[in-house]
Amino acid sequence: MAEQTTHTLPLREEVPAKDKWHIEDIFSNDDAFTSALEACRTHIDALAAFKDHLGDSAEMLCTYLTEKEKVLVELDSLYCYAGHRSDEDTSNPHYQDLRGQVDFTGNHFYETTAFEDPELLSLPEDFIPEALKNYSELIPFTHYLENTLRMKSHTLSKEEETLMSLTMDLDSTPQSIFYMFNNADIRFESITDRQGNEIGISHGRFVPLLENSDRDLRRKVFQSYYRSFDQHKNTVAAIFAANLKKELFYTKARHYASSMEAHLSQNNIPTAVYDQLIEAVHDALPEMYRYVRLRRKMLGVEELHMYDVYTPLVSREHASIPFDEAMEIVSRGLAPLGESYIQLLNEGMHGGWIDRYENKGKRTGAYSGGDYAHHPFVLMNYQGTLDNVFTLAHEMGHSLHSWYANHTHHYVDASYSIFVAEIASTCNEALLMHDLLERCSDPHEKLWLLNHYLDMFKGTLFRQTMFAEFEKITHEKTAAGETLNAQSLCQIYGDLNTLYFGPDMVNDPEISLEWARIPHFYMPFYVYQYATGFSAAIALSHRILTDGAPAVRDYIDFLKAGGSDYPINVLKKAGVDMTTKAPVASALSVFSSVLDETEAVITSLGL
Repeated sequence: MAEQTTHTLPLREEVPAKDKWHIEDIFSNDDAFTSALEACRTHIDALAAFKDHLGDSAEMLCTYLTEKEKVLVELDSLYCYAGHRSDEDTSNPHYQDLRGQVDFTGNHFYETTAFEDPELLSLPEDFIPEALKNYSELIPFTHYLENTLRMKSHTLSKEEETLMSLTMDLDSTPQSIFYMFNNADIRFESITDRQGNEIGISHGRFVPLLENSDRDLRRKVFQSYYRSFDQHKNTVAAIFAANLKKELFYTKARHYASSMEAHLSQNNIPTAVYDQLIEAVHDALPEMYRYVRLRRKMLGVEELHMYDVYTPLVSREHASIPFDEAMEIVSRGLAPLGESYIQLLNEGMHGGWIDRYENKGKRTGAYSGGDYAHHPFVLMNYQGTLDNVFTLAHEMGHSLHSWYANHTHHYVDASYSIFVAEIASTCNEALLMHDLLERCSDPHEKLWLLNHYLDMFKGTLFRQTMFAEFEKITHEKTAAGETLNAQSLCQIYGDLNTLYFGPDMVNDPEISLEWARIPHFYMPFYVYQYATGFSAAIALSHRILTDGAPAVRDYIDFLKAGGSDYPINVLKKAGVDMTTKAPVASALSVFSSVLDETEAVITSLGL
């Protein structure tokens, strides 16, 4: 399929096979999926027999953990198949049903194994250390068991854990409701361009349309897009508030001081890391205001509006980048990571890992998914832009991280935390940007790239930190007993937008609704990791480019580490200490340097 240039999206069945991911690598068809689902349910039921016997012997504990791990691998494949099939066309009820069946089975698994943590934590204190010392087959479960012991003060009694396991469906309900609203139900009014052409608006087309040089078109797109959210703002606010209250329930039930602590403690991340991020970015807001002033000057407008933040600073036409060319650009840009990395990268990009283009009903955005037993999968909605090329590099960073971890560890240690996940993906983006800038001889082209680099900082470090601060405020207000509605949420978000963009940006009323369209808010305290990950990635990419082979070796070891240690420790081994402000402050200094370079190029061009 050529890059989509028409205004009509194809149906899923109209997409050529070469442009689709190979989900049949997991299950050849739905019948094979159903058979595997039935087998998995049988295996889950068998785990119940281990209740009250985990302390019988080290061998019994090892047998249970091994059998449970097998079930988790099976569930992983089932979730992957049903979820990815559903994302191909979110309006398809059949795959919604399959997804629901897997969710039900997953909940059954958690109910069945709810005895595990309370039982392990009720064993004599020396049982697990002695078992690890004397029974070698337990060694792969060392970090898992030690982490379980760490969570003792937040683990409830057997009866209470059983009751908590019954809430699993409720836990995902706000996110599921928002998912269906945002992907299947919401509609956007088309707009008309200067030539009288009707242009349809979708999530996937929103940002590319805001990159258009026609300011009137951008304004119309911006207003139409947020008009739809304004029409549903009270409903979305109710969903959002329900999610906050749900999180508060789990926070109190598990004896955490705050919802932030509850989430960060899962990966043993000190809450100071979160607060230090916000503080460091606040310190650098004058540089963000400098960027806003530069953007206003370059666009030649008296007032800079929020619909002006995506359009390139340089009016420069770029031909749509074919997907094959995008793969070549990414492969070349990531060459510093070594031959073995590039070989695997190309195998994935050409080998059915990627679902390339937007189709009717397809989930918006992009992500890397997959399961332990098979290769990763990448969902994209490729539109032929340079930003899409960076997205490809980003998602393949996730995918290769998963591949290395899965091929190094047992399932229990392969799954890495979200805290480090964004580092691998963003490191790829930083390396790609360096390569493109190094190869660029045209000052106009260089200015365009520098603008994109500045946008990476704006979108990842500043914007995600603003999101993180919004989360912090709304969760704290909920914990304090305040009722949040559409009006108060818009007020909080609008005030933060003013703080982060400064006095030279018009705080358009529509932007106060942006909170209503962010899916990640239904995965609490997730987005800050984009900002911390970006900071760590800048540090790692710099070392790779300056130190060469030793740095690459350490970086690949970082990818291989997966979840075998706490993320703070894994990063320290790679040379980045996120318990200090240093990585974030260092990244922000790079932002200042890129601003300097941008201004120098502008001066040289007499602009």
